[in-house]
This record gives sequence, C-alpha cells and structure tokens, in this order.
Amino acid sequence: MRLTVELADSQEVFENMVEWRRYLHQNPELSFQEEKTAVFIKKKLESFGLEVQSNIGGNGVIASLSGDQPGRTIALRADFDALPIQDLKDVPYKSTKPGVMHACGHDGHTAALLGTAKILAEKKHQLKGKVLFVFQHAEELPPGGAKSMVEAQILKDVDRVFAAHLASDISLGKVAIGDGLKMAAVDKFEITVQGAGGHGGRPHATNDPIVIGGDILNGLQKIVSRKTDPLQSAVVTVGVFQAGNAFNVIPDTARLEGTVRTFDEGVRGRVKDDIYRIVNGITDAYGATANIDYLSGYPALQNDSIETSIVQEVLEKKFGKDNIVEFPTSMGAEDFSYFLLERPGTYFRVGSRNEKEATHYPHHHPKFDFDERALAEIKNAFLAITTHYLS
Repeated sequence: MRLTVELADSQEVFENMVEWRRYLHQNPELSFQEEKTAVFIKKKLESFGLEVQSNIGGNGVIASLSGDQPGRTIALRADFDALPIQDLKDVPYKSTKPGVMHACGHDGHTAALLGTAKILAEKKHQLKGKVLFVFQHAEELPPGGAKSMVEAQILKDVDRVFAAHLASDISLGKVAIGDGLKMAAVDKFEITVQGAGGHGGRPHATNDPIVIGGDILNGLQKIVSRKTDPLQSAVVTVGVFQAGNAFNVIPDTARLEGTVRTFDEGVRGRVKDDIYRIVNGITDAYGATANIDYLSGYPALQNDSIETSIVQEVLEKKFGKDNIVEFPTSMGAEDFSYFLLERPGTYFRVGSRNEKEATHYPHHHPKFDFDERALAEIKNAFLAITTHYLS
C-alpha cells in the first residue's frame, strides 16, 4: 500500500488547515477550559465521517478510522490548549481574547492533524489497520491532559504512538528527530513562609519572612551545585518571590514558587526530598513555619530507539536525508511522555521558521507565529508514518 494523494486534494486540504488554524488562533482557550475548541474539533471530525468520542479525560477528543483490511493500530496526537499571554502580533488572525493566545503552535498541531484525518478518511480503502486521532487538551498546565486521557484507556488497542511539534528555531523543511531522553520531567513547588510581621524600624520584634525566604532561596541553589552528581542533570529555579507591600512594614508571610527539571527518577526524588529538608530546616532554625505544596508534573520524555529509527528512515525518504536534523535534548517538558510510557513511539519537531522575522520569535513569546506551510509538513510526516505502519 502506498497512500495516494492528488495534488488538487493536497492544495484544498492545505487551504482548509490554514483556515482552521487561523480560526483557532483567533479563538484560543486556556488549559482545562477548551470546551469550544473541543466542540470545533469534534464537528470537523464528524464531517469527515469519522467515529468521534469527546470529553475523554476532560476536554480530550478522539476519532478512529479503520481501514478496509486488518493490521496494526497507530495513534497520532495533537494538543490544542493556549497560554495566558497577550497576543501582540499585527495580523488578521490575531487572538480576539485579551490575555490569551496560541503562543506555542498548538493551533497548528490541531489543524495539521485535522488535515491528516480528512485525507485518511477519504483513503480508508488503502489502509491495513486503524488510526486513532488523539486531540489532547491541557498540555501546558500540569497535571496536563495526557495523563487523564491515558488513564481513560484510549491506548488499550494501540500499538504505536506519534506526535509532532512545530519549532521556531528550525528552518521550514527541516525535521528534528532523535531517540532516548529528549525532554525533562517537570515538577512545581510553592513555599509559603509564615513569620511574624511588624514595624520596619523594629525588626527585632518580628520574625522576618523575607530574610527567611532569602536563606531558603540560597539553600535551594545548593541542591544542584552541591547535592547532585555533576554527571547527572537537574535544574531548580525559583521564578516567584513575593512578600510585603510597604517599604516600612515587615510582612507576616513570604511566598516562593519554582520548578524542578530532571531526567533520572532517582535524582527527581532526591531533589524533592532536599527541598523539604532545606525549607523545614531553615524555618525551624528561625522559629518560623512553612507550608510546601509540591506538584509532581510530567515525567521525562523518552523516544523509543527502535521506533525512532524507523520513523527517521521514513522521514528521510519523504523529506530528504539532508533535511533531517538532530533533536537536541532540553530541559523543556512535554506530557506526550505519558503516551510514550504506555506504548513505543516517537515525538519529533517540525521546522516552522522562514526568512521573515515574524517567524523567529521563540515559543511562549507574545509575537510568536510560524510559516503556515509547516502545517503541510506535519501532515505529510503523519501520512508517511501511516503509510509505513499500515501497509
């Protein structure tokens, strides 16, 4: 079986994908709030004649397509939540929701998978097996949507799983792929220090939570530099330190928020334990108290070596060997890792950057945008993968 797609059909689908992407970009919804987006996706899938289920693990949507002949089952996944960022682009499809935008390309992922589903629905007679189209909510906000969708048993009959992500740091036409650990596990912590406030001129009559919080901040930095094997990787970052609202008043409380990034589960557990020890030890020494809210987020994303090798060869044939580049390991996080813990597969990145500055902004930037021809690149990659596994 070789999947055949006519040029005219391909152009029509590309125009559809651009239209869908721009609609989604104008109407973004935050993680766990994507009700209208889910309805939009469901209606499109139903219009293709697919069997659709919604409200999977929350706002997740899945559609299945069975070929005319038996074979393996693969799952293709796209995410569809937006971010709490003000859209500062000057484009006709700018977000219409103040403070909310698609700043990571999830609108593109969804449009590309819809395009893939539309083509495959029309070519089902050429398929040997089954495709599960997975549209996942809440990738951006732990605990995320992947975990609950996996727990809903959507992968019960699936043999392999695949996902793609747009990449503004990679040129259009290039695809980054690689096996092994590619993205880190992500955890979040919030520490509230309870001291005793008072007059700024009488610090001896208080128990200053800002000073205590400062020592905690310094102590946390020692976890990586003095408590972690230099041959292993870890990040402990405090991104929020809030206390007080007057120059001459010592407040009662101080709050710190931060993230932990690791690859090894043993290191991950030790860093968590060290945070508790350091915070409790310092607050005890000062005669204060602290509350620690620790959220264990996504596990590290690890691409299966065999499936990654297979997909790399498939994509080299599709796009040319010179257009396949290395997927660098990073401390970013991605909850597709939950899918890869359940089934072998791979996660790859598709270049979306052209010569125009508008496509050069990093992900999560208020001016983030991409070359919409990358939608066709994701679609073509998914079709090539489907052709290989369902032949």
